[in-house]
Amino acid sequence: MGFKDDFVWGIASSSYQIEGAVNEDGRGSSVWDMFCKQPGRIIDGSSGDIACDHYHRYKEDISIIKELGIKAYRFSIAWPRIIPTGDGEVNEKGLDFYDRLIDTILEAGITPYATLFHWDYPYDLFRKGAWTNPESPKWFLRYAEIIAKRFGKKLPHIFTFNEPQCFIGISYAKTEHAPGIQFPLWDTLLMTHNVLLAHGLTVQAFRSISPNTKIGYAPCGDAQYPLTESAEDIEAARKAFFAVEEARLFWSISLWSDPVFLGKYPDELYNNYAQYMPKIGPDDMKIINQPLDYMGQNIYNGSPIKADGKGSYEYAKRETGYPFTAAKWPVTPESLYWGPRFLAERYNIPVYITENGLSCADVVSVDSKVHDPLRIDFLHRYLSCLKRAAKDGVDIRGYFHWCLTDNFEWSKGYTERFGMVFCDFTTQKRIIKDSGYWYRDIIKSNGKTLGE
Repeated sequence: MGFKDDFVWGIASSSYQIEGAVNEDGRGSSVWDMFCKQPGRIIDGSSGDIACDHYHRYKEDISIIKELGIKAYRFSIAWPRIIPTGDGEVNEKGLDFYDRLIDTILEAGITPYATLFHWDYPYDLFRKGAWTNPESPKWFLRYAEIIAKRFGKKLPHIFTFNEPQCFIGISYAKTEHAPGIQFPLWDTLLMTHNVLLAHGLTVQAFRSISPNTKIGYAPCGDAQYPLTESAEDIEAARKAFFAVEEARLFWSISLWSDPVFLGKYPDELYNNYAQYMPKIGPDDMKIINQPLDYMGQNIYNGSPIKADGKGSYEYAKRETGYPFTAAKWPVTPESLYWGPRFLAERYNIPVYITENGLSCADVVSVDSKVHDPLRIDFLHRYLSCLKRAAKDGVDIRGYFHWCLTDNFEWSKGYTERFGMVFCDFTTQKRIIKDSGYWYRDIIKSNGKTLGE
């Protein structure tokens, strides 16, 4: 056994990273548009102004997905393309674009999975306090209601938020991402609570407006794994996986997922940060803890963990010369076994891997092709571990590779290539990499060619 017959093999993208056309058809500015204008913020001084020009080339991109036999496409909708000021008039041309995109996806026989928010926060709302404003959950709710009414019948699946760990944690607690302004802890915890309220209100709205749409949520986090498979190391890794650590507070999986799936913040949060916590309304946790159809989790790597002999855990030293990607991220296939396993145990809900992949130093070779054997090796190792999790009874519903095309990689600009499709950002020519064809064959066999 391994992956179920209806296992979803997908690929992912996000609006600001691929669409371009930032000043076309009434789109408003996002915090990323403004962030990119500040010298020194983006490593190569670039922006998402043009990116992959997906706004004009979406039909070509969908045809590539179809050619590769990929069953599902996870994309995001740009809030400022729908409501340019975030809470004002609706932009019909923005809605029209996503109508065309979704129709093209469906006509190609591909299942759309729409993410409502993947970081392009309307700049006008940032000027009103962004997620610190008590009205911010209602701003997002209105946007979500517009999406549900317009596209609900076409969208069998949605995810509310992508990686709040990033758009709060490394945008406001740290300053690597837009808007890149550091806020004090009581404000960032207030933002966290308001994001979670917005999630819950959005689930309620979709249940009411589009009851047939399946709903999930796509946080992220390092998937810590046991150094050995001893009972002691496994328990230590489980503790580390859900721990609330001071140095990694906003990367805590339990901070962002316990309220959604268990209806409460983790005890560790209150034990260590009670004085910084926002006021919790009497119905807040009930709103946040809405039943979901599945959870998504973005997993790229993790750290080896061992028991400390005192009932807790400690980080084990990585082996000398450990493998890493072009982005210098460690290669840890084990994280795609232990991550889903720990999540399923704690939250008792089906799991999608909503992002996984790596950056490689991809180039067009003299034969005009793009050979990326390291990506193929990486995916073989990771997917084999995911298959083991499925074999061991974890309810894994699907896998979305990050990402479709090389694109604007946030503060790294165009210096990292994560795509299965090479993008020449000067000519916009697309070239399917060897890994794309490899993935096509994995999909055809439903993972059987990965071996046992």
